[in-house]
Amino acid sequence: MKEKPVAAGAGRSLLSGRGGTALGVGMATVFLSAVVLIPLAAVVWKGASQGPGGFWDAITAPDAWAALKLTVGASLVVALVNLVMGTLIAWVLVRDSFPGKGVLDLLIDLPFALPTIVAGLVLLTLYGTDSPVGVTLVYTRAAVVVALLFVTLPFVVRTVQPVLLELDREMEQAAASLGAGPSTIFRRIILPNLIPAMLTGTALAFARAVAEFGSVVLISGNVPFKTQVAAVHVFGRIESDDTAAAAAISTALLVLSLLILLAIDLLGRWGARRG
Repeated sequence: MKEKPVAAGAGRSLLSGRGGTALGVGMATVFLSAVVLIPLAAVVWKGASQGPGGFWDAITAPDAWAALKLTVGASLVVALVNLVMGTLIAWVLVRDSFPGKGVLDLLIDLPFALPTIVAGLVLLTLYGTDSPVGVTLVYTRAAVVVALLFVTLPFVVRTVQPVLLELDREMEQAAASLGAGPSTIFRRIILPNLIPAMLTGTALAFARAVAEFGSVVLISGNVPFKTQVAAVHVFGRIESDDTAAAAAISTALLVLSLLILLAIDLLGRWGARRG
């Protein structure tokens, strides 16, 4: 049986498609390697250059360990607050109508656009020793939490908001027609659909808070064992020409961030399986 000849144009299209795919993958790989993979590998290599014992000593030094504990603890608090308040804000923006709603929706993204050092200056002006609102938080752990709340505000809001917009309101109306109350409708119909987005936004907020530097460097005062977060401690180690210790602490933060990204991916897969 004679095979049908492949048209010359189709052959060229197939070859160009394969060539284009290979070129695109190659360019993406080179770019990601140069911008992300090689720098991260260099940090890990530098952090491990003193061996496992030196690495462990660097991250368990009293000042480094205190900074790591403060960073993780404050980030957990911020993530939990964002879980509740971010969901509430997303609900208000989607389900309620009120004057200034468009302005509020626009302000949610302000922490994304504002340089974090400027955010720190704003918070220092607002909650410093000469606070215009009479609230002095400067150089306290509460100031660290407030600064982290400011920069992580959009994450839960922007992950929950699209889910609320796409949620089928007919299911809620059907449940109401069958006698279900608002709390039952929220608990049985709305919340199960929101949970994957809520957890994803919370994990992103936690990852962002762990790595924050600019917004806390001014308002926290960077007092060792009290208000110094891990990113600021790393900066201090570099200034002291102790790059190995700085790299070791950075590697610990990197591992923590990778675990968070893995959790986000698993949450996304779980949400996809739920439909």
